[in-house]
Order: sequence, then structure tokens, then C-alpha cells
Amino acid sequence: MPQHDFFRRRRVCLSLWKSLKNISDCRKSNTYPLLTSKFCWYYNKIGIFVADNIITFNIASNMITLERQSILNSEISAADSRAEISTVLERTTREFGFRYFMLVKQPPADEVLLSRILVDSNLPKDYIREFDRLRLLRKCPISSIIAESSLPFCWSMDDRFHSGMPAFPLELTQLQQRYEMTTSVAMALHSTDGTGFRIRIDGSRPRLTQVELNEIGMLLLHAFCVFDRIRRSEKASLSGPLTTRELEVVRWTAQGKTSSEIGKILTLSDHTVNAYMTNAIKKLDCVNRTQLVAKALRLRLII
Repeated sequence: MPQHDFFRRRRVCLSLWKSLKNISDCRKSNTYPLLTSKFCWYYNKIGIFVADNIITFNIASNMITLERQSILNSEISAADSRAEISTVLERTTREFGFRYFMLVKQPPADEVLLSRILVDSNLPKDYIREFDRLRLLRKCPISSIIAESSLPFCWSMDDRFHSGMPAFPLELTQLQQRYEMTTSVAMALHSTDGTGFRIRIDGSRPRLTQVELNEIGMLLLHAFCVFDRIRRSEKASLSGPLTTRELEVVRWTAQGKTSSEIGKILTLSDHTVNAYMTNAIKKLDCVNRTQLVAKALRLRLII
């Protein structure tokens, strides 16, 4: 690295570090995600050459990463509906300096429209219409790379000048630039029932560092696991998963009855009552009776 370029990056990194020093106050600002992304990028570039500040920078980077992971993971774990998952995905997107996210089903070989596979997104409607009008779904050169890996993949429109990167169609490049979506991250994911999905986030920022890419990959995987649990729960509720007996057991449990008391009411053995309870817990993807009752009430299976 040329000496003048190194010192310029060092000055920028020091300035960004000062802006981020009071993390709790800085998080309240809308500039926090952008400052964090810029700091990590410049820090990655100057690396160990900043001997007098390397310990401070390492501590700062770790604090930023750990705090962000802790907050976002907590929000993901607490999500209990598709709307809440959508909110936390948008929050994650902005925390890393991006603008848009989309969750799509794995497209069939003959699919040409993004709108038909879109599950959730904050993309502008005009962008989706233009994307479909130009039939760009089958023209993205990154699709095959994402499909062949289970790891998150990050790229930028500038990568077209780097060896080994496929060329982007001109109309796709122009559309992405128009909506400030020149840097992207995408990840292939699969539901427990085998359904394929893709999560992608886009924006205008420097490429993610490897540390950032690892971090966002874990967050997206966590968010997808929660989304998949909610999706399967909704699917099960639509098909009426609980038998009459199971509903009776859950209904009496909601009224505070024990297995022994329920057995006497329904003229069943404790073992049979517990078997019905266990089946209901599994069908609604719960972990205990308390969660089962809460979920049954929320899904209006019992009143």
C-alpha cells in the first residue's frame, strides 16, 4: 500500500473511531450503521500496520460486533410472526449499511418473474416491476454461485473488473445503480421440509469484510430458522393439526387443570392424557405446555 494512501486511510479510521467511541449514544443516531461499516472497511484495509492503535481498534471492532450480534439475535429470537421477522430483517439490513432485503422461494427452472417467488421484501414496487419487465431473473450471473454454496456470498458491481467474476448484463447494472443497489449479499437456505429459499440484501456501501460477512451470515440463518418455524406453524394451523381429543386436553390445560384432573374429566388415564399433550406440543412446534396453550390461543384453536 502506498504510504500516502495508508496514512489517509489511517486518518479516516481514527476519525470514525472517535465518532463511534461512545457506542450507546452513537446507536441512537441514524448514521450509526454507515459509520460502523466504514470503520470496519477502513480498519480492514490498514490492518496490523497501525501498530500504535491496533489494540484499541481490535477492542472497538469486537465491541461493535458483539453488541450488534447480541441485540439483533435477541430481536430475532423474540419474533413470533411474519411481520416481526420482516421488521428484524429490515433492521439487520440497515445495521450493516444496506437498504433493501428480499426473501424469495428458490425459483423453478422456467420461472422468469421475481414477483411470483417473492415472499417478503422492502424493495420499491417500481423496482420489482422494472426487474420483471426486463426479465432479469434468469440473467443474474451470481445465481449459480449462490445455488452451489450454503455460505453467504458478497459481491459488488465493481467486481466485474476483477478476474473470476462473471459479467453483469448492462440493463441489470443500470437498474441496480439507479436504485443504489451496487453491493449485495445473498445466501441459499433450505426449510426442514426441503423447500428452498434465498435471502438477499442490497445497498450502496463498500464490500463486506470477511468478519462482517460471517456475522451477517449467522444472523440471516437465525432469522430464517425463526421464519421457517412460523411458516410451518401457519401451514399446520390451516390444515387443522389437532384432533378433537388433543384440543380437549389443551383446552382443559388452558384452564389450569393437571393431567390427573383432565383424565378424570375425560375418563382417560394420565398416560393417555400426557400422550395427547405430547402430540399437540409436537404438532404445533412447541417446547412445553405453557407455550402450547399460548400458541393455541393465538391461533384461535381454543377460546
